[in-house]
Amino acid sequence: MDEPDPITYLPIGVVSSPWAALDGMPLQTVAAPEVEATVALHERVHGALRDLDGFSHIWLLVHLHRVAGWAAEVVPFLDDDRPRGVLATRSPRHPNPIGLSLVALVAVEPGALRIRGVDLLDGTPVLDVKPYVPLFDARDEATVRTGWFGAAADRVHTTRSDDRYGA
Repeated sequence: MDEPDPITYLPIGVVSSPWAALDGMPLQTVAAPEVEATVALHERVHGALRDLDGFSHIWLLVHLHRVAGWAAEVVPFLDDDRPRGVLATRSPRHPNPIGLSLVALVAVEPGALRIRGVDLLDGTPVLDVKPYVPLFDARDEATVRTGWFGAAADRVHTTRSDDRYGA
C-alpha cells in the first residue's frame, strides 16, 4: 500500500501546562487529577465556545509535537520490558502522533479554557475539542475488555513518563 499524501491540520490552540519535559510527566490524565493547565485558543475559534461551559469534561485531540517518529512495537511504560504492538498501547509513538486526553473543564474564558487533570507537555498544539458525554463515551464495564492493560493499569498512578519517546 502506498503512503498517502500527508494531511495538514491547523491547530486551534496551545496547551500551557507545568510539564516542560517528558521525563516525570504523568502517563494519563487520571494520574494528575489536581494538575491545572490552560488552553489558549486561536481567535478564529473564539465564537465556537458557546455552550461549552455546560460540560464538566472535554476531550482534547492534540498533536504530540515532541514525539520522535513511530515504531511498530514499543515497550509501554506500564509493562515490564515486554514489547507490544504500538496499536495495542497508549504510547505516543503511533504512526500519527495524535493524542487524546479527557480533562475536567474548570472554566471557559475569553480566548481560553482552564482545565484540570492534564497529561500534556507545555506547548502541545490542540487540534480539536469535543465535549465528554457519558451516554456516548462510557461503556458498560461488564462488556469492556482491557487487554494486557488489565494487569498493569493500576500502576498508572505511580509510574511516570521518561524521555524514551521524545526527540
